[in-house]
Amino acid sequence: MAGSDTVSRASADGGAPDTVKILIAGGFGVGKTTLVGSVSEIRPLRTEEPLTMAGLDVDDLEGVEEKRVTTVAMDFGRITVSGDLVLYLFGTPGQQRFWFMWNDLAHGALGAVVLVDVRRPKSSFAAIDFFERRGIPFVVAVNGFHGEHPYPVEDIREALTLPAGVPVLLCDARERESSRDVLIALIDLLIAQAAAAAG
Repeated sequence: MAGSDTVSRASADGGAPDTVKILIAGGFGVGKTTLVGSVSEIRPLRTEEPLTMAGLDVDDLEGVEEKRVTTVAMDFGRITVSGDLVLYLFGTPGQQRFWFMWNDLAHGALGAVVLVDVRRPKSSFAAIDFFERRGIPFVVAVNGFHGEHPYPVEDIREALTLPAGVPVLLCDARERESSRDVLIALIDLLIAQAAAAAG
């Protein structure tokens, strides 16, 4: 994996910490902006705009009828994992009409979190396919809306037809610790893959 040594290398010379670019992706209204905001140690950069009547013909609001704003470019946040490692978080826009931006946002990313809403699992298929096709490692985080997780992890894995090597976690994107645990699981995956590639 190109650049994976960044994850496993410590800053032995006491210089600047290593930085890792992570994407937070998924369908429309799954909680990407919420996750970035809950875990970022800085005030997150957001590019949210109000939903308008003009978008009703192109935006599928089924299941998220209460949604009033949407990300039109990206979200950006930062979290310091340790003195040696800082994560830069880039949240992708969820609507299909903004998917063309994903390629630019994915440039240089070492890994991704795919957020899933079990009420609308099909909304996350495009994100899963995107990262699988590009060989970008990812974890799946099932966002429990209203704090509820009605399905066990293995049922979710089967419904999404995920390979065994893709971690699936239950989370609450509103909670800092829960969002942090998702990011730690992704870093663990990247470290394991880097170690396997090194032999």
